Amino acid sequence: MAIWLTENSKIIVQGMTGGEGTKHTRRMLASGAKVVGGVNARKAGTTHEGLPVFGTVQEAMEATGADVSVVFVPPKFTKDAVKEAIDAEIPLCVVITEGVPVHDSTEFWAYAVAKGNKTRIIGPNCPGIASPGASNAGIIPADITTAGRIGLVSKSGTLTYQLMYELRDFGFSTAVGIGGDPVIGTTHIDALQAFQEDPGTDAIVMIGEIGGDAEERAAAYIEQHVTKPVVAYVAGFTAPEGKTMGHAGAIVSGSAGTAQAKKEALEKVGVRVGKTPSETARLMREIMQSR
Repeated sequence: MAIWLTENSKIIVQGMTGGEGTKHTRRMLASGAKVVGGVNARKAGTTHEGLPVFGTVQEAMEATGADVSVVFVPPKFTKDAVKEAIDAEIPLCVVITEGVPVHDSTEFWAYAVAKGNKTRIIGPNCPGIASPGASNAGIIPADITTAGRIGLVSKSGTLTYQLMYELRDFGFSTAVGIGGDPVIGTTHIDALQAFQEDPGTDAIVMIGEIGGDAEERAAAYIEQHVTKPVVAYVAGFTAPEGKTMGHAGAIVSGSAGTAQAKKEALEKVGVRVGKTPSETARLMREIMQSR
């Protein structure tokens, strides 16, 4: 089992003919993912990497039965690309693009809500979603882990890869990189709910980072709704106080948003929190070995 992305998922790539789109389309195909076409209005009717290119998401869906779109378009075109995917009511839209203006992200998120939330958005500024052995939508390396029964949700792309690699002997049902921007489509809570309901997931790794209150809200949700074991890591324990860090979401005000405050909120509801990514992997290893 997996969440949101399965071996039956049919993927189209918005921006497939660009440099990044081409590279990662090849990589997704090599991993066994069912990539069925691309979208580029100026190159509609041609083929690229052996796949048909369509003028719109709607046309691509009608011709291929696609139910997932991965967006590799420049930041200034991302809002329109995502709104097009929402208008077509594609069930899953994975927005890889980095540097999308927060105002644009807010606008397409609100647009999805207004349209009845028929399209789940993951990202922007994220590595995507991978269900090892089944499918891969985005830029997560397909060969660093195996299929298994751990679910992972992470704000950080790099830490997603590290935890997947360190726990490769147990493997993952699905790994979801939700991105670290202040406004994102899919949250920790969305993934926690899906993993809780997924019979193929036994335990959950949650990776957060300093800034905002997403992890505190996730802790409150875990207390009320999650019965599976959760292990967490909060990036930023060594961040100097009073310093604004690189990720747009990593803005700390007072004690709120610090790694320590998030750690305490999570531990209060029974989540084990590692001080380093490797310690977090060790905590999950202990849980899986005891099952």
